This record gives sequence, C-alpha cells and structure tokens, in this order.
Amino acid sequence: MEFFRIRKDIPFMRHALVFNVISLITFLLAIFFLVNKGLHFSIEFTGGTLLEVNYAQAPDLDKLRKQMEADGFTDTQVQNFGSSRDVLIRVPLSKDAETSKVGDRVMASLARVGAGSTADSPAVVAPTLKRVEFVGPQVGKELASDGAMALLLVVCGIVLYLAMRFEWRFAISAIIANLHDVVIILGFFALFRWEFSLPVLAAVLAVLGYSVNESVVVFDRVRETFKKKRGLTTPQVLDHAITSTISRTIITHGCTQMMVTSMLIFGGPALHYFALALTIGILFGIYSSVLVASPLVMWMGVSREQFVQAKVEKQEAVV
Repeated sequence: MEFFRIRKDIPFMRHALVFNVISLITFLLAIFFLVNKGLHFSIEFTGGTLLEVNYAQAPDLDKLRKQMEADGFTDTQVQNFGSSRDVLIRVPLSKDAETSKVGDRVMASLARVGAGSTADSPAVVAPTLKRVEFVGPQVGKELASDGAMALLLVVCGIVLYLAMRFEWRFAISAIIANLHDVVIILGFFALFRWEFSLPVLAAVLAVLGYSVNESVVVFDRVRETFKKKRGLTTPQVLDHAITSTISRTIITHGCTQMMVTSMLIFGGPALHYFALALTIGILFGIYSSVLVASPLVMWMGVSREQFVQAKVEKQEAVV
C-alpha cells in the first residue's frame, strides 16, 4: 500500500556527513546530560511508599501537594488513578523517616486538607485508604539490574538477527543507530528531570524493536536493489532504497504516532511519560534508521559483490 510514489530518487547520501554530524552532536549532548544530571528514578527503582486513597468527591490535587510539602514530604507524586476521586501517592524513601509510619503520616496530612473549609471551598471528606505498598531499595536495585540486562539481551538479539539475515555491516550500523535513539530518549529524561519508571523502560525497549523494524525494511530494499539493478553505485542504491520506502515509512509511523499522541493527551499521568518516551523514540527512530544507519553501511564498504555471487564458468573436459 502506497499513498504516493516518488519517481526520482532523492540524494540522501549526498548529505550523509551532515546527518551524522547532527546525530553525533545530539548523542554527545544526551550523554552530557546523563552524566551531569542523571536520571530521576521512580520509587520502583529507588524504593519508597505507594498509597492509593479514595475520596467521596474529587479533591484538589494542588492543595494535597502543598499540604504534603508543608508537612515535610519532598518529591512526592500525587495524581489521579482511574477516576477523579481515586488518588495515587508516591512517597520516596527517606533516611530520616520510619517506613512503617509513612502511611500514617500521609493520611494525617491528607486529613488536614479535608479539615479546612471556607464559603467558596467546602471541606472535603477525609479519604479512605485502599492500599499501601512499600518498595525497598534492594528491590529497586534488582529492578534496575534486570532492566539493564533486558536492554543488553535485546541489543544482542538484534545484532545476531541482522548479522544472520543480512551481513555484519548492517548489524553494526543498525545497532549503532538504535542505541543512538535510546541514549537520546534517556538524555531528554535527564535534561528535563522527567520520572524514569518501569513503563518508561518498557517504552525504551519497544523503541528498540520498532526502530530496528524500519532499518530492516530499508536494508531489505538495499539488498534487493543490489541484486536486481546493475551499474548503480552504493550511494545510489541507498538513495533508491530510502526513496522507495518513504511512503511505507509515513504510513507506519504516522499511524503509530496518532495512537501514541492519543495516549499522551488523554492517557493521564499514568501513561504520560510512557507515551512521551515513545514519541521521542518514534521521531528519532525515523531519522536514525534512514539517515544514520544507511550512511554507516555505506562508509563500512557495503557493495554488490557481498550479495551477488559471481558465476563460475564450467570448464569443458579436455580429451
């Protein structure tokens, strides 16, 4: 299925150096922010207390946040969960506070908000505690190490798949381009101090698979062009492969981004950072799969001879 077809190949490889310089700059900036600012991990990784409370009527979340901050709770997350009357509260682990009493202190702080009332703002009935969970720092370390291991296994699997299906040059180029996407996503989260949680980790892994799919489509067209068309240089083959898959790229990524955008706008706080990570990954995934991986393959010396075996003429037997 194609929305349109471009008859004349676009000379992408003519500007390959510019594209890779831009990629290198964004990659180095992302590493800089990661090293200097680091990631803002959620309580799944750092440890803390999670409470789910229910109100008879929708509370003012800003008042809850201000009251908890006044009572000494810092970096606390207060958000709706499921409905406007259900509130999810995440309290980071604190060295000075007893973990067993954090839940009681939070409920006491929430009760103070319900106790005050004015003519314009009637009092809210004290909330009902539905559940309270504690995530220890040891569990957080295990989640971090398991997440890193999952990322490593995904990378190794992609390299092996591409090396077996295409050629080692394609495998190295694709994984460099895909890791470029991952590092940039992490750089955005470090720069803006967005919360890095398990859903965000899942989004990063999803971007790896999604981005490599685009690389495989382009690489498959490169291999096909090498086999079918003679007399084309490697840059011309890459330009033809990218140009001929543009329509497919727009359809696939456009449809995916519409779904992700709906989650970003209507999904609420629970899906916000998950959808945000996917949005960044999709946008940079298009760029890296087309304009980073392909130039790397070209500079590594891919050629037609690697895909087309030379015919060996049979010599007639001499009597």
